[in-house]
Formats: sequence, C-alpha cells, structure tokens
Amino acid sequence: MDLDKTFRIIFMGTPEFAVPSLKALFEAGEEVVAVVTQPDKPKGRGKHLTSPPVKELAVKHNISVLQPEKIQDEVFIRAVKELLPDTIVVIAYGKILPKVVLDIPPLGCINVHASLLPRYRGAAPINWAIINGEKETGIATMLMDEGMDTGDILLTEKVEIKGDDTAADMYNKLKDIGASLLVKTIKGLKSGTIIPAPQDDSQATYAPMLKKEDGRIDWTTGAEGIKNLIRGLNPWPGAYTRWEGKQIKIFKAERGKGQGARGKEEPGTIINVSPEGICVTTGDSDLLITELQPENKNKMSASEFIRGYRIGKGQIFD
Repeated sequence: MDLDKTFRIIFMGTPEFAVPSLKALFEAGEEVVAVVTQPDKPKGRGKHLTSPPVKELAVKHNISVLQPEKIQDEVFIRAVKELLPDTIVVIAYGKILPKVVLDIPPLGCINVHASLLPRYRGAAPINWAIINGEKETGIATMLMDEGMDTGDILLTEKVEIKGDDTAADMYNKLKDIGASLLVKTIKGLKSGTIIPAPQDDSQATYAPMLKKEDGRIDWTTGAEGIKNLIRGLNPWPGAYTRWEGKQIKIFKAERGKGQGARGKEEPGTIINVSPEGICVTTGDSDLLITELQPENKNKMSASEFIRGYRIGKGQIFD
C-alpha cells in the first residue's frame, strides 16, 4: 500500500486517555472523517452538561462528532456507513461494539488497549496490574472481534511499573505510549509489515470494571498487598478503611520499618503515630500511611490528620 495514502478513519473514544491518540492521528496527517464519543453528561454541583475530552479536541479541529445514546441505533450505523471509513480506531470508548459496526470498515477496527494482551483483558487493566503487584504492563494494538479484547495482536510495547507508581501515574504514561504505538500500527498496516498474531487464550487474565467496594482494605492481607491496592485504586475509587465509624480513604503508604512485625496486635491496629505517618499492623508486617482523606474532608498528609484528630496507638482501623 502507498505509505503516502491516508486512511479514512473514524475515531471512537471518550476520556482523556484517548486524547493523545486522536491528536497523534491529526499530527500524522491521517484523515479523521468523524469522531464518535459518549453523550455529554451533567457534572459538578450545577449539573452543567460537559463534553467528553475527545469531543473537545475534535471540535477544535472541525471534525464531525457523533454521540449516539445507543451504539446499535440504526441512524448512527447508517451515518457510519455513509462515511466510508477504511478503519475505525477505538480507544476507551466505553461501549462494546456490535458485529454490525465491526464489519463496516474493510480494514477492520483497531483497538488500543492498556495491557500486554492476552493479560488483563477488560475495563480496568491499569488498576488490576498494579493491584496484583505486576512489575510491567504496556500497550497492545489489536484487530477487534466480537470477544472482550480477544482479537489478533498487531503491536505491543512494554512499560515498567515502578514501585511507587499509582494508577494515575501509569494512566498518564500509557496514554502517550498508546498514541505513539497507534501511529506505528497505522504505518505498519499501510506498508504490510505487520502480521496480525492470534492471542494465546490459555494465558488470558481479566481486569473487570472497578466497584467502590473493591477498595475496602483487608488488614489481614500483607503490607505489600495493601500498598498495591492503595496504588492501584489511586485516584478512583480509592482504597479505604473505617475508623471510629467513619470512612477514611488512603492514598499513599509505604512498608514500615519493622515496628509492627507481627506480634500480638490484631491486623489494623495502630502501633505508632509520628510526623512520618500512621503505622498500622497488617497480616505480615507494618504499613506506614502518609496521605489520606477523612470522610467529607479534603485529602491531607498523615501529619495534618494527626494534628487535627485524636488518633493514637492501640486504636484500630477496620
């Protein structure tokens, strides 16, 4: 295929994660004929309708925007067909594409997924990779089929997960790497240098959509597991515990210095309070909490919390 030829691309995406990829297509000179994104939603105290980030970028570039309430709407499907896309690029759109849409572009639909498929198929791959203590993750581009992230792999790129990386940190890293890999994928498809490779389903793992209750800390878990939970759920939905009948979200913590090597204290017991933080026993050692958010309050350092609340040794998080 002629490398100078542009693909007619329909771009489907919604959150900030998809913005760098759309921007990269513009900068690469690709022909984005339309953007499909979720409907505007009310936000804030005033419940003002707010456009998805992808829509805001499309409008700046004078690109037609489609926002169907239902992805199987006949009017929407007809509009997509009339645009004659060569391919549809999908990044965090938010809805599963039906076969009738997948079959429209002759070159298929390309998805940018934030994991090294077949690991962490599903809605929250970044979060679950961190929660599970993975040392690396990455980006995969694939040709979509009717399954949940089961299509043939086009390209992948590995990315290290550092010990203190949160879900927010990895989100910011991967959105830019995804944009770069998407452009490489488009170029590779044009040149014929990419050969789609089937996924090994036997190696598949899953990353289901997060629920608020996933954030409840089980203090009988080891300190490293709790730290990973806190990192993986930062900023949303947040790992949390309860103290004196109220919820406290914990946003930063680190392994303690051995003050609470498992003795007689039950897991969740506060064994030390200092300017460094709140030290709590876990199932195997101790954890030092350094940033938290009391119920109905702003996020604060542990030292700020200690100054404002009567918290001390022997009290229990549950």
